[in-house]
Amino acid sequence: MDDAHTAESTAADWYVDERCNNCDVARQLAPGLIGEVDGRSRVLRQPRDEAEERRLHAAAFACHSRSIRRTSHRPDPAQDPFPLALDDTVHLCGHNSPHTAAANSYVLRRPSGTLMMVDTPRWSESLAGRYEELGRITDVLLTHQDHAAHGRRYADRFGARLWIHEGDLAASPEADRILRGTGTVEVGEGVLAHPLPGHTRGSVLYVADERYCFSGDSFYWSRATGDIEVAESVTWYSITELAASLAHTVDRLRFEWLLPGHGDRKRLPAPQMAERMRALTARVQEMQPRPIDFTAVRW
Repeated sequence: MDDAHTAESTAADWYVDERCNNCDVARQLAPGLIGEVDGRSRVLRQPRDEAEERRLHAAAFACHSRSIRRTSHRPDPAQDPFPLALDDTVHLCGHNSPHTAAANSYVLRRPSGTLMMVDTPRWSESLAGRYEELGRITDVLLTHQDHAAHGRRYADRFGARLWIHEGDLAASPEADRILRGTGTVEVGEGVLAHPLPGHTRGSVLYVADERYCFSGDSFYWSRATGDIEVAESVTWYSITELAASLAHTVDRLRFEWLLPGHGDRKRLPAPQMAERMRALTARVQEMQPRPIDFTAVRW
């Protein structure tokens, strides 16, 4: 047995190897089976049925470092669930990329039948073909610079327009569409872009149908607090600007699904989401700049 195997692998099949950097993706997809222990993911117990086996395969095929592994054999490619339908409109792409800080990405279906990709998974020709099987992808929407790595390749593969905000244009200078300023812009059928400077200078929210909010890294659902949170310890540009952005935008936001790049997803009735967003906005007004510290994120 390879010395790199963790201790749990000596007595069980599924394990997490030493490359894990605590991005939380696996814990989102296999709650109760994978948990956080000493600042990284661990397999808490082995699956008891086929449903739990599928959850671990989802975690394995999403993990950006390919750290979710088996001692007996590799995860079964036939059990790769991605793109994974969250409902009849949004698919989770999976196959998170080490070049986008392990961010989640999504495919959004429009009423006309066309699709938009929000941020991107890792790049491969075979993955691009898999997402394209869902339908014609017309636009690739980047929420901010940290998630821009594969945007041009996917946009070119799909013959799609690539969008980014001018504040983060250096990360994708070849973008086809550039959002400017802080005004709300309609970027597609029922899809509004709300620039939200804070996490980065050019961070953007994309809200579809007053139902789906693709928040990038601006805010997320925290299992630790059971609420919407900002990652103040990894706000690269300005927590003060983020507070101002939220205050400027919150009354114009209406959605049921919170779909972030990092942190968990959550669905609640729109009035409850609105109430939580107002409370978040009030909390962020009291926050002060702090040093970057990934270990302080409240997943």
